[in-house]
Amino acid sequence: MNAVSLPTSLPEKIGQMLLIGFRGCAPAECELIGRDIRDHHVGGIILFDQEMAGGTIDSVSRRRNIESPAQVRELVAFLQAQARVPLLTAIDQEGGRVNRLKPAYGFPESISHEELGRLDDLAETHRHAAITALTLADLGLNLNLAPVVDLDAHPDNPIIKGKGRSFSADPEVVARHGGEFVRAHREHGVLCCAKHFPGHGSATGDTHLGLVDVTQTWTEQELIPFQRLIEADRCDVVMSAHVFNARLDPTRPATLSPAVITGLLRDQLEFSGVVMSDDLEMKAISAHYGLEKSVSAAIEAGVDVLCFGNNMSYDPDIAAKVAAIIGRAVESGRIAESRIEASCQRVLALKRKAGLIK
Repeated sequence: MNAVSLPTSLPEKIGQMLLIGFRGCAPAECELIGRDIRDHHVGGIILFDQEMAGGTIDSVSRRRNIESPAQVRELVAFLQAQARVPLLTAIDQEGGRVNRLKPAYGFPESISHEELGRLDDLAETHRHAAITALTLADLGLNLNLAPVVDLDAHPDNPIIKGKGRSFSADPEVVARHGGEFVRAHREHGVLCCAKHFPGHGSATGDTHLGLVDVTQTWTEQELIPFQRLIEADRCDVVMSAHVFNARLDPTRPATLSPAVITGLLRDQLEFSGVVMSDDLEMKAISAHYGLEKSVSAAIEAGVDVLCFGNNMSYDPDIAAKVAAIIGRAVESGRIAESRIEASCQRVLALKRKAGLIK
C-alpha cells in the first residue's frame, strides 16, 4: 500500500465522498476504476457479482467483480494499492437472496435475515454474521452494507418482505438481531451499514424501479431499530432510503431531504456518523431528478457518501462527472466548502474506526 496522505485539496476531499461500482475481475481489467482512485481520489468501491446494466439481476449473468476467493482478494489488494488514502471496500452481503459472495464462487452458504429472525436466537445470528465477517475480512473487504433494519411491515413489499430481508415485524426484535449482526462484524474488523433510513419495510413498491410513496403506510415504529443501534453505539454507517413520505417532507424523497437526513437522523436521533445514500442510479432518483440535481440535493440534505453502483446503468466516467458536479456546486457557492470538509472528516473517522488510517 502506498504511503497514506490525508486529503488537503478540495478535489481530494470530494473524492472521499464517492463510493463507486466498476467493471472487472482482474487487475488488468480495472484500468478505469484505478484511474478514478488515482486521479479523482475516489474513497470507496463497491463489488457486485453480476452485471445488471441492460437487463435485470435475474436475466443477466455477465460476470462483474467476483469469481473466486483468491480472485477477489487479489482484486481488492490491487485497488487498495492505487489509493493514497485507504479505500472503503464495500459489498452487499446480507445473506439469503442478497448475497454477492455465493457458494457457486467458493464462498460459505448464508441465510437470510428473515430466517434468522424466525429462529430468534441471538447466538445463531452472531454465529452466521461472524462467518460472513470472517469471509469479508479475509478478502480485504471492510464494509458490509448490512444489516437491513427495515421492519417486515407490509405483506406486499417486493424488495424487503419479498426477498426475506427483514428480521421481524417487531422493531425491538429487529434492533436486537441487527445489533448482534454488527457486533459480530466488529469483532473481525468489518464495519456495517444499517439500512434503509427512515424505513423501507412499509413500502409497496421498489425504489430500483421508480418513486415509492410510503406516506400512508409508514409508521414511527420504523425508526426504532435505527434509534436502538445509535443509542448502543452499533451504528457505523446509515444508508438512506429513496422513499417519499409527505409526512416527513412534502416535496423530496428521504435521500434528498434535509428534514429527514439532518432534521430526523442527525438532530433528533443524534447520529453523528457517516450517512450514505442508497444507489443514486436507482429510478426513484435518476428518473425524477437527474444527476446534477440529485448530487447537490443529497449533499444539501446531509448525505456524506454518494453511492453509484454503476450497475443498473454503466458510465465509465461516473466518478469524474460526480466530482465535477460537486466541485461546481462549491465554486458557485451553492454548497459551502465547510460542508464538504464535514463529510470528509466523518469518512476519515470511519476509516480510523476500521483501522485503515491512524
